[in-house]
Amino acid sequence: MKTLMGALATVLALAFLAAASLMTVLLVDSKAKTIASDGGGGLQGVPAEFREWILKADSACAEPEMTPALLASQLWTESKFKTSQAEATSWAGAQGPAQFIPGTWATWGVDADGNGRNSPWDIGDAVTAQGRMMCSLLGQAKRSGYGGDPRALALAGYNAGWGAVERYGGVPPQSFSGGETHGYVQSILAEMHRFEGPGALQVSGTGAGPDALRRAATRLGTPYSYGGGTPSGPTTGFCDGVNGYLNGGCNATITVGYDCSSLVQYAYWPTTKLPRTAAEQYGATSHHAVSRNELQPGDLLFWIKGGFIYHVGMYAGDGNVLHAPRTGKVVEIVPLASAMPERDYLGATRP
Repeated sequence: MKTLMGALATVLALAFLAAASLMTVLLVDSKAKTIASDGGGGLQGVPAEFREWILKADSACAEPEMTPALLASQLWTESKFKTSQAEATSWAGAQGPAQFIPGTWATWGVDADGNGRNSPWDIGDAVTAQGRMMCSLLGQAKRSGYGGDPRALALAGYNAGWGAVERYGGVPPQSFSGGETHGYVQSILAEMHRFEGPGALQVSGTGAGPDALRRAATRLGTPYSYGGGTPSGPTTGFCDGVNGYLNGGCNATITVGYDCSSLVQYAYWPTTKLPRTAAEQYGATSHHAVSRNELQPGDLLFWIKGGFIYHVGMYAGDGNVLHAPRTGKVVEIVPLASAMPERDYLGATRP
């Protein structure tokens, strides 16, 4: 009887361990999927509406020289991520954020977003076509035998046509077309670093706070612009006699970006329509104060000096803050303890 009971106990113990192991696997797997779905894909400083399509275009290309940052830098040079006909139509008739002329669009354009039209003005269609064309040009550049960076050759082909690359056996010189193509290539390669990001912010969970933090994270690397930014995206700002200046000039009027409170407003919009300034946002959310040891992703953090609430950021987890700090800086993630002077910390709220 003792032997039978012992055997039964052993079986039950093994079953329990197996179930526990399975539960552990399921929990770990579930967490891994959550984290993996939130990665930044090595991309920062890109509008949310472009981000998905840039990452898709990159993943669809087998050429290792293709990167999300290359596509993003190219889009910035082509159109500054503009999508309106007034802002994204060139003197030569190139159209949309990726600046396709009709003849070239006929070759590369597809209805990637599935809305029933094939248009260079649709972000999904435009970025997909850009990625397809650049992928083909990268392959052509490597097969050509021409010296130099294949990315530079591909970019030159995108801007001037592959025939111009063949004519010069490489990137056309500055004497070609007033230096336009040469400058185009140099600018894109030089600016790529602005869009290269580790995708460092990984947010798990659902709800208003985590969702807002994810949305704000798509703007990492975007310049600070005092008075700039709306719920729709970054804009130029203004100078008020004290703020917005850099190196003796008014930087805000020439910089497309966000200030601290417009970034927060953008992150929560339209689910939660916060007011525009840091002081107003504190007033609208102060009824739900949060202690420092109970902070959750997306909570708002405020700093005050001389009775004036001058800064707001978003708690990013692990003791960090995502914020737009000041003129001359970009949207970044930094430790809470060093984001602003510790003595100025007012407290946190949860919208």
